[in-house]
Amino acid sequence: MVRLLLWLLGLCALAVGLVIAARHNDGFVLIQWSPWRVELSLNLFIVTLLLGVALLYSLFHFIDGLMRMPARAVRYRARQRRHRAVTALRDAARLYFEGRYGHAQRSARVAVEGGESPGLAALIGARAAHAMREQVQADEWLRQAERFDDLRTARLMTEADILTDRREYGDALERIDVLQSGGQRHVAALRLAMRARRGLGDWGGLLRVVRLLQKHRALTPEQAAPVRRQAHMGALHDIDPAELDSYWKSLPSVEREDAQVVRAMCEALVAAGQFAQARKLIEAQIERGWESSLMTLYAHSDGGDALARIARAEAWLRDHPDDAELLLALGRLCRTQQLWGKAQSYLEAALAVQPSRIVHVELALLAEHLERPDDARAHFRAAALMK
Repeated sequence: MVRLLLWLLGLCALAVGLVIAARHNDGFVLIQWSPWRVELSLNLFIVTLLLGVALLYSLFHFIDGLMRMPARAVRYRARQRRHRAVTALRDAARLYFEGRYGHAQRSARVAVEGGESPGLAALIGARAAHAMREQVQADEWLRQAERFDDLRTARLMTEADILTDRREYGDALERIDVLQSGGQRHVAALRLAMRARRGLGDWGGLLRVVRLLQKHRALTPEQAAPVRRQAHMGALHDIDPAELDSYWKSLPSVEREDAQVVRAMCEALVAAGQFAQARKLIEAQIERGWESSLMTLYAHSDGGDALARIARAEAWLRDHPDDAELLLALGRLCRTQQLWGKAQSYLEAALAVQPSRIVHVELALLAEHLERPDDARAHFRAAALMK
């Protein structure tokens, strides 16, 4: 405001000065162009000259504007296209996050045609097409994105994510390997690798990925525990029986104390006929905390140590008298040792605690062995009627 006031004061002073100077100016200008002769005051000549210069400047400026108009029109249309493309790109991202995937693809197409971040727009279009389960269209968008090297990481992540959702786990892992070929550990890519290796049943690879994610603090111990457990259970299911002992010893002590991992290990040992080792693991786990789900495995025996198992199980029964799994295991162990009366008592107790089809079947088999066909038929019928 102060500056404007100073300019106004200066202009007023200049105008006053010019008026005073013109009033005291007696000069004149003589223009002679035979046969004409024009005599003008100097003040009028100066004013006329200034007006003429201004008129000529305006005329030339107008003509120049007319000549530049086509180029200006082209630039204006380009600005309008760019504005529409920028708006379309912004709308494509917004519509994708709103879940309006068809509209997002249309906006992404406008952005690509307008040349506004076409690679980024193509990736948005690919994700929108994938969300609509339009695989052909999603692949076409990804092919468009391949032309832009600056978006290589974003494209590989998008491809890996889409392929993982399609359960094309092998192809997804190829993209992830390319992404990590530079030695960097991309946490989001590791998360995708975890899903892909789980889908492929690559349990060793899954364990490596989980440990890397924990190392980078991308998984808490609580989040990692169930994934590690699943990996161990899957590996123990597929492993060669000759490698069971070495695999078990390679596990950290914390993971060897997981009840579900212990159960998977015992199942593998029982399937391999290594009953004594399974018994030791189950007894060690029970000392750490009661796990009734292990009792079914505890009943498996080659007959050599059944009496010792019965004695240990009866000791547990004093602390857990209403555990149906323990009673069922005792019934089976007693039947293995031909202790028919005790077997029947334990099985009937298990049935009283928790009626189940398997207990009815065990009682039916026991009744058949004891040549009581009516009881066997009754238990078979009860087992068949249970839901």
